[in-house]
Amino acid sequence: MRGTRLSRLRTLTVRSLLTALLLLPLGLASAPGAAAAPRAAPVRVMPLGDSITGSPGCWRAVLWNRLLDAGHTDIDFVGTLREQGCALAHDGDNEGHGGELVTDAAARDLLPGRLAATRPDIVVMHFGTNDVWSSVSPDRILAAYTELVTQMRASNPDMRVLVARLIPMNPGSCAACAQRVVDFNARIPAWAEATSTDRSPVTVVDQWTGFDTATDTYDGVHPNAAGDEKIAARWFPALSALLEEGVPGGDPGDPGDGDPVCTASLRVVAEWQGGHQAEVTVRNASPVPVSGWTVTVVPADGARLTQVWNGTLTTAADGTARVTDAGWNGTLAPGASTSFGLIATAPATSTAPAAAVGCTATATP
Repeated sequence: MRGTRLSRLRTLTVRSLLTALLLLPLGLASAPGAAAAPRAAPVRVMPLGDSITGSPGCWRAVLWNRLLDAGHTDIDFVGTLREQGCALAHDGDNEGHGGELVTDAAARDLLPGRLAATRPDIVVMHFGTNDVWSSVSPDRILAAYTELVTQMRASNPDMRVLVARLIPMNPGSCAACAQRVVDFNARIPAWAEATSTDRSPVTVVDQWTGFDTATDTYDGVHPNAAGDEKIAARWFPALSALLEEGVPGGDPGDPGDGDPVCTASLRVVAEWQGGHQAEVTVRNASPVPVSGWTVTVVPADGARLTQVWNGTLTTAADGTARVTDAGWNGTLAPGASTSFGLIATAPATSTAPAAAVGCTATATP
């Protein structure tokens, strides 16, 4: 957070300031109501991802200056990491952690603390390159995406999310990585459409098309100066549109007009060949009571829920499960939580258990 970067006013010396005040007409200096109206808080934008976003992630510097040049001066890039070595002056705060897997960030609940420290209105996310390199399945990566968006909305129910189709990857040490990126990117639009809401839209930004690893990276993975320009050019129209539209008023983290909001998080309790047991925690993340909840569970890698306790299970043909409260555990005071358990079966080819979970709450009549 660099508040001083949001102003390009030249600092006056004490002597010149006093001189300027003495030259003011007396009537103007003492006129009631002459104080400037307070400015609205700047829109807080979190660049989120791995080393492509940080380390040093100089596309952020290009994007920052392009936004300023377009008149978007009332912005604040935020993150727990600071500027990491780009020559172009910019607000360098970011959340680009080199080497980090999005699946690991979700499993270890790394994002909530970062959100609490920075309170963004908009998240610009290019995250998952290390997962693709590590051959993590698209199902598990998208489940992590869903978990992160859930955490974003718990921080700010009006969160705007821009999510990238990843730039191409073709490192010499990973011949399969290029196709893995293609396969994963193909899944992102449908995930975004299913995850987006009117209150908290998720918008896909295509960073893949037109990006050439031979000319736009220095190692087949990380962007060079030409790549930084291309990445910034793709983010700019989508982010500029959100800034022109304006973000909802109120402090980030304020649930706004009293709508019920719940979150769901899944924790694997035990696993064995062909199945696993998990616990899902449901929390009321709003300032009003919740009278009922429904959790959607989309298991990864072909797994299927077969049993649930402390909830009622219905399963669609594609394996998507919906668990509604059991009645006695449906009412949650603000901040309160409850949980239900589940058993899932999985194919022999399944990797570590994972699932995308989401929660819908109903208000107390």
